[in-house]
Amino acid sequence: MALAIDLVAMGMSNGYDAAILFSSDTDLLPAVETVVDRKLGHIELATWSGARRLRFPNSQLPWCHFVGEAEYRTIQDHTDYTQV
Repeated sequence: MALAIDLVAMGMSNGYDAAILFSSDTDLLPAVETVVDRKLGHIELATWSGARRLRFPNSQLPWCHFVGEAEYRTIQDHTDYTQV
């Protein structure tokens, strides 16, 4: 839930040039739709190779990057956000 709220709130305040959401969780789709429909910012998705791609009906949006384990290790965020 916090991720969806941040995605929309930061879009509303121009908090990012482009957002890349790494998930295949369909619960986040309403937040993605809000960002796209209201033109709050550019958004792309990333998910595990072989996972189901989130997509709007009759559209190629949003763009989706498929990431394998080796690629993930190169972009993994080791930040402990409970300490920030």
